[in-house]
Amino acid sequence: MQRSITATAALKAIVFVAALVPVARLAGALLFDPEALGANPAEFITRTTGDCTLRFLLLTLVVTPLRKLLGWHWLAGFRRMLGLYAFFYGLVHLSSYVSFDHVFELAEILKDILKRPFITVGFTALVLLLPLAVTSTDRMVRRLGAKRWLALHRLVYVIAPLGVLHFWWMVKADLTEPAIYAAILALLLGYRVAAKLKDARKRTARGGRAPLPQARANG
Repeated sequence: MQRSITATAALKAIVFVAALVPVARLAGALLFDPEALGANPAEFITRTTGDCTLRFLLLTLVVTPLRKLLGWHWLAGFRRMLGLYAFFYGLVHLSSYVSFDHVFELAEILKDILKRPFITVGFTALVLLLPLAVTSTDRMVRRLGAKRWLALHRLVYVIAPLGVLHFWWMVKADLTEPAIYAAILALLLGYRVAAKLKDARKRTARGGRAPLPQARANG
């Protein structure tokens, strides 16, 4: 048991460091090798951090299927970290847009958010991520209660589609990459719908008797 805990802690440390690699590479290129960022560094940084945000969002949704299908229950301990990294990269993504595209001109930023649909949905997704990040601690779980906390964190099922839609509407030509994200998201959400239907059929087969309540992580 102790060896298992130690191995999980070591893997968490590796994932934590690996998740910082994209932003570290961007910072290093910006400081020491701007040419590595291409002809338009601002666009490259904004696009890269947006990709990272979406990827970490999808990774949080991957945890439950892997945990249930493969029996890797230790993966549940990684979901919080992955979700916080999604929020972190979302903030960096927003910061690059605010600083590079509009040079902190608040009026222009608000105008852009209201008038450009892909920015509207992207900004909405990040705003919805905020309460999930704020309530990610064990203390907040206890304060809200498990039932309310789980209900709040189901917002991820709204946030992830908004993130994919933001990317889809942003792309002007080749839709291959956003289509891949959309397909992955559809698969992950479809798994959850199928699992719910399966559970409902089992309850019906038992004569409608509800299972004993138990605390469980959702996502």
